[in-house]
Amino acid sequence: MSYRVVRAIGLTGGIATGKTAISNYLADTYGFPILDADIYAREAVHLDSPILDSIIKRYGTGILLPDGNLNRPELGNIIFCNPAERQWLEQQIHPYVRRRFVEETQSCIAALSQVSQNTLTLVLAVPLLFEANMTDLCTEIWVVYCSPEVQLQRLMQRDGLNCDRASARINAQMPLAQKCQKADLVLDNSSTLDSLFLQVDAQLTSIPVAPE
Repeated sequence: MSYRVVRAIGLTGGIATGKTAISNYLADTYGFPILDADIYAREAVHLDSPILDSIIKRYGTGILLPDGNLNRPELGNIIFCNPAERQWLEQQIHPYVRRRFVEETQSCIAALSQVSQNTLTLVLAVPLLFEANMTDLCTEIWVVYCSPEVQLQRLMQRDGLNCDRASARINAQMPLAQKCQKADLVLDNSSTLDSLFLQVDAQLTSIPVAPE
């Protein structure tokens, strides 16, 4: 029996809007495999990797932690304040992340070769789905949204950032409103997690959700 992916959900949104909460819910409640761009991006800069070597050549050994691993907060302080440096870094990492998505998608399909079904739903969690031009990997796109005020407050609390640094990280991404315009589904996370998960259930079970 042949197997095919009938649903490859590209899950994206803005920083601190709730993508991880949705990923965890989809995995725990529906058993969907989650392919996470953040994990692959960390793999790309592991100790002694070619990409990490390139980063060291560009920024010096001051970009490293004492154990030789990348100091990600320090790198963030550089790239989120300098669009040219952010673009350079993304050009190093995005091709690796794309390759890992393709590899893991193929692995998930192969893993079902002994299961009596011919469909598969995957979730590709990609914060920079649009910015990295990875929409072709998905059959549909879900954007997690919250109000700008809520997003800023959540990011400041989550990462311990002041307003200026949190705003710089938000502004480094495509505007959230623009992402919503490109989405097949917008999930509003301005309220509670229960409300957010009800929206997911409605999409997956075709049950309308009345507005609150």
